[in-house]
Amino acid sequence: MSPPEPVHWPDLAGRIIQEVGARRHVLPVRVYFEDTDFSGLVYHATYLRWCERGRSDFLRLMGNDHQALSVGSGGREPAAFVVRRMLIEYLKPARIDEVLEVTTRAKETTAATLTLDQRVSRNGIDLFTAEVMVVLISASGKPQRLATALREALQTPGNPSAKS
Repeated sequence: MSPPEPVHWPDLAGRIIQEVGARRHVLPVRVYFEDTDFSGLVYHATYLRWCERGRSDFLRLMGNDHQALSVGSGGREPAAFVVRRMLIEYLKPARIDEVLEVTTRAKETTAATLTLDQRVSRNGIDLFTAEVMVVLISASGKPQRLATALREALQTPGNPSAKS
């Protein structure tokens, strides 16, 4: 007996929205009790977890295969994206049961780095912002070039953010 086909949930990884000259990824999240601290507000580290999910799903939907990177493929050493720098700002609190959006946009790419603009918002109002630089690092700790296909997917006509 063969295993059942996997269930494909719509928008589980959020969605890519095409805008003039850019793409943005939107991931909806609901605030659960586990996301809050003793005051009933969202705990500060929860925003970082949500942004991690947003970055991962953004890259996945742009064609990045995390599993293939982690085992190495195409003659490449196993690798993973790591955060090199993060600038964050907490603007307004979020509370239990609210539905928020984590928005991720590519701000700049180089041969080995990707800088992202990320925001957590409620009804179009930013609660948290982050500028995050990630680097592709091999298992031996060496920076790796971003795949050409990923860099091209991040570039859109009229988007000057990508650099070679």
